[in-house]
Amino acid sequence: MRRIIVVGSQGSGKTSLSRNLGRKLGLPVVHLDVLYWRPGWKPSDIASFRVRVAEAIAGDAWVIDGSFSGLAFDLTLARADTMVVIDRPRWLCQWRILWRSAFDRDTTRPDLPEGCREQFDWKLMKEAWRYDTERVPVIEAERRQHGPDVPVVRLRRDRDIQGFLESVSVHGE
Repeated sequence: MRRIIVVGSQGSGKTSLSRNLGRKLGLPVVHLDVLYWRPGWKPSDIASFRVRVAEAIAGDAWVIDGSFSGLAFDLTLARADTMVVIDRPRWLCQWRILWRSAFDRDTTRPDLPEGCREQFDWKLMKEAWRYDTERVPVIEAERRQHGPDVPVVRLRRDRDIQGFLESVSVHGE
């Protein structure tokens, strides 16, 4: 595994897993939120976002945090050698989003774009609640179209994630 995409609902643990994979495998982690969002949570224009994504994945090895299906998933999936899907219960993702918005407001996180502070956002909560019904079918359709041969690892529980992390190793070890 040298080019890994980690996907899942907001609050599912994508960023934590991406950072841990990057650290363990010695790979750069690309947080798509950082490439997409401009200061004040203003969206990028799609063309410039796609250019930034293409530049970020030009190397031979990376971990991508997020899918951005419909905007750049075709680019990342076409180069990926592994896709990790974190499939968590809705209630857990909701709880994590609420916790983060209440208690992580003043922390610096590598997955937050410059000028974008953690905040409570009803839209984000709704998107996370509807993730299984609205985003998963789109992500799966794009996966079949742009990366049908990319192996998929599905993780549901903390112990699945921990076991997966323990099972991966730097090439040659």
